Amino acid sequence: MNIAFVYYPRSSFVKQDCSSLSGHFLVERLGYSGAGDILKMMRPIWQSDLTFSWFASGHSFAAVLLSKLLRKRSAVVVGGYDVAFEPDISYGQYTLGRLKRVYSDFVLGNADIVLPVSEFTKSEVLARAKPKRVQVLYPGIDLDRFQPGGEKKDLVMTVASGSGRIIKLKGLDAFIGAAALLPEIRFLIVGLSDQDRGELQSRSTENVSLFGYVSREELLAFYQEARVYCQLSYRESFGMALAEAMACGCVPVVTERGAIPEVVGDAGYYVPYGSAKATAEAIEKALCSKKGIGSRKRVEERFSLRRREEALQSLLKSLMNS
Repeated sequence: MNIAFVYYPRSSFVKQDCSSLSGHFLVERLGYSGAGDILKMMRPIWQSDLTFSWFASGHSFAAVLLSKLLRKRSAVVVGGYDVAFEPDISYGQYTLGRLKRVYSDFVLGNADIVLPVSEFTKSEVLARAKPKRVQVLYPGIDLDRFQPGGEKKDLVMTVASGSGRIIKLKGLDAFIGAAALLPEIRFLIVGLSDQDRGELQSRSTENVSLFGYVSREELLAFYQEARVYCQLSYRESFGMALAEAMACGCVPVVTERGAIPEVVGDAGYYVPYGSAKATAEAIEKALCSKKGIGSRKRVEERFSLRRREEALQSLLKSLMNS
């Protein structure tokens, strides 16, 4: 099978799928930066059997449109932001104006298969469109890379990378509020922009460390050292950092929002969004618990990279045979 892999941007999980597919099919990578690339995409798509893209946006609009015109199959992974509408925190592609909504609506309604990353994201897809075929396909975690290592310490961490109103989206006020209530415990936030880091610095207690971008190796070391991982988000379409931390044996303290319960199940502790007091109480319990073993096991059973790779191969083969 020949696959035209259309991407923008090329994030870590997009690279992961590209690498995975390349091990089983002939894959041509097509980077997209704007409408001017559409003509360059026509020949490789015409020579392919199907197009594969991450996110229902401008690049996948071009991929699906060309696939229809050239009578090729198309598959699109929906990551969450591309179907989100959260005006209270200025989050989601559907808050960005009519053109962005047109792109997403077209992709969701015309791709041969839509692959949301969670049941929660699937519900958002179905609220926006009536896809020809929709199938949840959870992201995969590299369990050989993300695994426990060394002795756990009384460290509580969260990852807060991205753009937009990250402080509210990731529930960081509750995180630093909990840190103030537990002054003897170390807290760590990773992935902050300079602006968010500066804003939080003025409100954080001495037991909170704030980091910007770190390498994957540094992030892994933090996961392996931390005993507790917090995902206090307003919403999550899946939660890759959460699943990576769980694979490293961290005990999750999380909100019951979006797809977070799908990831955590009964392996962690749930708190109301925005409650520093409830978060601090849950962290105290998590620091004394043995749930880290079950946390790792849940990721092994449900979210392994091998599981995703096998499911993706099967879905694309069935798409070509339908």
